[in-house]
Amino acid sequence: MTEQKKSDQTRQKILTAGRALISKHGFGAVGLARILRESDVPKGSFYYYFPSKDAFGQALLHDYVDDYLARMDALCSGPGSARDKLLSFWSAWLAHAHSEGIANQCLVVKLGAEVADLSDAMRRILDDGVAQLVGRIAQLLVAGAEEGSVPPVADPRATAQMLYAKFLGAAILSKLSQDQVPLQQALSETTDFLTIR
Repeated sequence: MTEQKKSDQTRQKILTAGRALISKHGFGAVGLARILRESDVPKGSFYYYFPSKDAFGQALLHDYVDDYLARMDALCSGPGSARDKLLSFWSAWLAHAHSEGIANQCLVVKLGAEVADLSDAMRRILDDGVAQLVGRIAQLLVAGAEEGSVPPVADPRATAQMLYAKFLGAAILSKLSQDQVPLQQALSETTDFLTIR
């Protein structure tokens, strides 16, 4: 194993451990010592990989956005109609019997308000990631209208933004209530919205 590969693996261990902790506790509540302890990396090594906690946060969010968009791209390029793909994406926000839903893992839900006030660089990464995701949802709305699986909309990008905002808000309400009902209502309304009459 080359030194570069080992270095990349160690850096990824720190990011993975950090994502798990931060998605549970928030960015400000998790210290570097805890991240390094969880990733089993010596304390003095952190600054070899990241010049600051803010730089770590930026790298973590880049990693998260890249992973999220790659999963969305896999869904978009997979089998099924655009409507099927949209409903699969929205259904994934809910927890199921053996897995957490997107809402429980979503760093936009967890960190959106926190990093907007904390770090403009981190805010921009999340904002750009959301814009790219909304763009993919809009593409599915266009494809669905063309194939006849969803009703056409006048402004696919605005509609995609509205649908994403609906689920983002429902995810926050679900966290507050510790109940999936807001997400279930969002899924029901979205399913109805995407039904051709």
